[in-house]
Amino acid sequence: MEFFHALTNGASHGVLHEWTGEGFEHTPWRDVVRDAHGMAAELRALGVGPGTRVAAILTNTPDTVRGLLAVWLAGGAVASLPLPTRGQSQEAYGEQLVALSARLDPTLLLVDDWLTAMVPAELGKELPVHGWSALRGGGRIEPSPPGRDDLAFIQYSSGSTSTPKGCALTTRAIEQQLQIILHLTGGRPGADTVASWLPLSHDMGMFGCLLYSWAYDFDFVLSSPDRFGMAPRTWFRDMSEYGATMTAGTSTAVYLAARAQGRGALPKELKLRAAVIGAERVDWDTLAAATEKFRPFGLSDTAFQPAYGMAEATLAVTGKPWAQAPRALAFDGPALVEGSVIEVAPDHPKAARLVSNGVMLPGVSVRAGSGGGISEILVSSPSLAGGYYADPVRTAARFQDGWLRTGDLGFVRDDELYVLGRADDMLSVGGRKVYASEIESAVDSLKNVRKGCAVVVDAGDSGMSRLVLMVEPQGNPKDFQPIAEEAASLALEKAGVALAECLFLARGVLPKTPSGKIQRFRCRALLDEGRLVPVARVTFA
Repeated sequence: MEFFHALTNGASHGVLHEWTGEGFEHTPWRDVVRDAHGMAAELRALGVGPGTRVAAILTNTPDTVRGLLAVWLAGGAVASLPLPTRGQSQEAYGEQLVALSARLDPTLLLVDDWLTAMVPAELGKELPVHGWSALRGGGRIEPSPPGRDDLAFIQYSSGSTSTPKGCALTTRAIEQQLQIILHLTGGRPGADTVASWLPLSHDMGMFGCLLYSWAYDFDFVLSSPDRFGMAPRTWFRDMSEYGATMTAGTSTAVYLAARAQGRGALPKELKLRAAVIGAERVDWDTLAAATEKFRPFGLSDTAFQPAYGMAEATLAVTGKPWAQAPRALAFDGPALVEGSVIEVAPDHPKAARLVSNGVMLPGVSVRAGSGGGISEILVSSPSLAGGYYADPVRTAARFQDGWLRTGDLGFVRDDELYVLGRADDMLSVGGRKVYASEIESAVDSLKNVRKGCAVVVDAGDSGMSRLVLMVEPQGNPKDFQPIAEEAASLALEKAGVALAECLFLARGVLPKTPSGKIQRFRCRALLDEGRLVPVARVTFA
């Protein structure tokens, strides 16, 4: 596949269905390309050309889709800046934009018109800032997109564990990743339909949905994170209405979508063949319940595809083959913490059930858990980034001799990858190691806790551990004590540790990335700074 030729193919028959806030607009890909050519002429006049970088805040809007291609046609590389995260102040976001722009040294910054107010005045003085609407020209230039080994895209990591890092991707890396996704999902060029609400600022939304659909001439149904957040049922409803065969999302999103399906809102028919689920720990009970709920409407037992990936690999690294059912195994939880992999019966009192993240995808190699143990996951892939843009220190720490040090812990069993969590998320309590994700996953299952809204941090000092659980409660409980006690009991049962305190926070307070992952390092910082005001606090003796 030649990436830019695939995007601008005049013989394309695919259609882009874009949510505009009131309904869907339907535009053939070839008309999207025509619009992008006009925008490219405007960009060239503004100084964009080969070797330049254009910073952009990519939202799920028609102008963003066209502007993305326009930057490439003009010869520039796109640097996708992070969107404001949940709980992030305008001041903090502005400071982040200033810091990232200083490192990028871009020719200009492109944003939606409504986002211009978020750009700090000091940045606007140094860097031309334009709304996408200002690029609606009608000129024509000779396209000069980045070459196969040229920088084409800078994908900033989600920022769930640290400040965002800019993954430098060549055209070749993007091409390789799109072919990997085609294999993962069993895609049929020119014959499939993809539906997505994922943010285009995130690798799953950009590469796994938009560019995958565009390059292989699929119909693409583009909704938005805001619409999904307001009405999760729209995800499966859109797939039913447009006959979507492929989609992608998170385990939490599947839970919310299944729960939101009222009797009158159930889909008429689902043709879904491949639903790639990643970006966070995959919950087996969520997939099983959703499969059961939607089976009468055509959802197959093989549709959900747990997968593993990261921005540093462009996207996908491993995944469940599309024609096979998901798989989960039970392991001795305490043994996992100690670094040993011991399979046990599902009803074992200390069982930790892990969902397989599938097999290595074509051309990808993974090293993890040699000798039956657990280790950091190392990845080699033809779609690996060249490093972090203008960040040699963090590049040297993570990219070594053709391998990426992911910072994740896991192991391979029967050629399938099992991911335990981030090495940075390991807690040390009384000389013992504890997976924070094990506690959070257990608490997440409580009916009085909002799905995906539980995080545990060590707020101790002077070498003394003090585990604090922060949750957003479901609904408006009158008594928080029983919920806290149940959570503390689960922490003791699953990880053998005692919680010091449980903080109940208002809905939307926990900082999250645009894809929905909790930003643990920001949670700890906000707690230390006294900026988290709980609606209730339960302290354990």
